[in-house]
Amino acid sequence: MQRQAPGAVIMIRPHHFRPNPQTRADNAFQSPTDRSPRAVAATAFAEVTAAAERLRGAGVEVHLFDDHDHGRPDSVFCNNWLSTHADGQVGLFPMYAPNRRSEHRSDVLEFLRTHYRIGRVTDYSPLQAEEVFLESTGAMVLDHEFRTAYTARSHRADPYLLERFCTDFGYRPVIFDALDGAGVPIYHTNVMMAIGTEFALIGLDAIADPARRTEVALGLSADGRREIVELSIEQLQQFAGNALELSAGSHRILAMSTTALAALTADQRRVIAKSAEIVALSVPTIELAGGSVRCMLAGVHLPPRDDPRAPTSADQHQVDHGSVDGGPVDHHHDRECADS
Repeated sequence: MQRQAPGAVIMIRPHHFRPNPQTRADNAFQSPTDRSPRAVAATAFAEVTAAAERLRGAGVEVHLFDDHDHGRPDSVFCNNWLSTHADGQVGLFPMYAPNRRSEHRSDVLEFLRTHYRIGRVTDYSPLQAEEVFLESTGAMVLDHEFRTAYTARSHRADPYLLERFCTDFGYRPVIFDALDGAGVPIYHTNVMMAIGTEFALIGLDAIADPARRTEVALGLSADGRREIVELSIEQLQQFAGNALELSAGSHRILAMSTTALAALTADQRRVIAKSAEIVALSVPTIELAGGSVRCMLAGVHLPPRDDPRAPTSADQHQVDHGSVDGGPVDHHHDRECADS
């Protein structure tokens, strides 16, 4: 398993998808639609199904879970509540929108425990009750190789909880202000940057402070070991920064949307193609909700149970509730999983 590019992903296939009215105020990437809710939901279901099949065909292991709940409009963006790590750690995170807080799924966690080695689960989600939020790898873009958590400042990324996560999981926080073309704060870091093994996509012009912009660029380049692909603000609006590098057998792929791919220049595509095959997924209906392919994929960095190199200590199933006292949150969700 490659450190930056996981070979497996969790995906959620919603039966009642729609753009979330509770996130519209701060998510400038959302788009209005005059299509009927039934048509939007049906098309989104088909897009997720096709995306999962496309990734499997490319050589990625996809664990696909269904969500029948009417009250979770954008549960397809599962990377906002879950993170997994190669040392056997799992993080569960507090969500900003009240109607997204029930997306935490115990069946997904149990599936991971059955198929992968988990040593510790750190559950920060009770902090939702205190209006403290850190929306996992939506709010943070993690450099697993160089242990850095890049984070655009927003009310979905509490700086104190970011520090706590970095202490618990062994990352260095790098936080900055980022604005779109209208001067609106970018709500999630993963719509403006993506880190691959040998390249990084980033909208550097979105970072307000020039000194911070330079610092981030130098950090991402990893002393020249990564090539920086600079994205324009217009390309960010087309989700060109919302991509995820994955391992597919003996090679790497970059999963992104057809919208994002169309926004890239030929030179940008050539830089990516040096080390990863671009696999474009058609998800225009999903993108109405303000997120794209990366938001749909929770990478599984955990060691498989049948991996003889996996640490033997990573089987204790310890649950750490972060800075909040009390027992685990009780989650009631559908327990349907394809490919399990």
